[in-house]
Amino acid sequence: MSKYKVTKAVIPVAGLGTRFLPATKAMPKEMLPLIDKPVIQYVVEEAVEAGLQDILMITGRNKNALENHFDRVAELEMNLELKGDKDRLAKVMASSELANIHYVRQGDPRGLGHAVLRGKAHIADHSFALLLGDDVMDSRDVLLSKMLAVHEATGENVVALMEVSPDQIHLYGCAVTEGEVEDGVVRITGLVEKPKNDEAPSNLAVVGRYVLRPKIFEILEETAPGRGGEIQLTDALMTAAQHPERAGGVLGVVFKGRRYDTGDKLDFIKATLRLGVDREDIGQELRTWLHEFNNEI
Repeated sequence: MSKYKVTKAVIPVAGLGTRFLPATKAMPKEMLPLIDKPVIQYVVEEAVEAGLQDILMITGRNKNALENHFDRVAELEMNLELKGDKDRLAKVMASSELANIHYVRQGDPRGLGHAVLRGKAHIADHSFALLLGDDVMDSRDVLLSKMLAVHEATGENVVALMEVSPDQIHLYGCAVTEGEVEDGVVRITGLVEKPKNDEAPSNLAVVGRYVLRPKIFEILEETAPGRGGEIQLTDALMTAAQHPERAGGVLGVVFKGRRYDTGDKLDFIKATLRLGVDREDIGQELRTWLHEFNNEI
């Protein structure tokens, strides 16, 4: 097995979901459904599809619904079995059989870097994938598998990048790059967290997928709170990019596929429609309705 073979994933899910209040007053934002599956299940399925069966979720208070979703529900399963509803039974059981899922609480909400640090004991001295729960990548477009392959081949930290409109770059971490290493892979020499639009070094935004060496934990432990008084993962990756001898350099995989930002209300609606029109069970009927609705407005 390669020294940099990845088998573990970390998914931070401790956020409060304030942009979706009051819906998230009593329900974790990660449990909001995209059609008939919660957002978090899409993210876990992506990790599993890439070969990662050991998953650690960094949770917070009032996140018990997440654990319940990936647990067995004997009464529901029995009820569906007695009814002979095999299709729904299979869907219910699928979520509890996806992967080996572990949970640890973040405690104080001190930023993404702090959340990642909470996974140190579980990850130990292995490289790992980090998937942010707000970002859903369309399963038909390859990203994480390519990032894992780049990491295994090079031993460097790998970050997912997407080109965004220059007037949107202030919403993201922004990458300073040095040209292509190979097709679709660039060398990152710097990172700026949420720069002003007119000060951004590029339009390449960091989106929620990373493959990291365990040495990143040492850098995070030394990283002072930054923007918003939080420990920023971006700051730690900046250190790695400038001092590759410490934790490996940083490469970026430029993703040109479909990404859905489920942390934004408008994008959440768009994601539901985009996924819905391609569904076998409802796609054609939804397309027909959308055409009719478009004529109405």
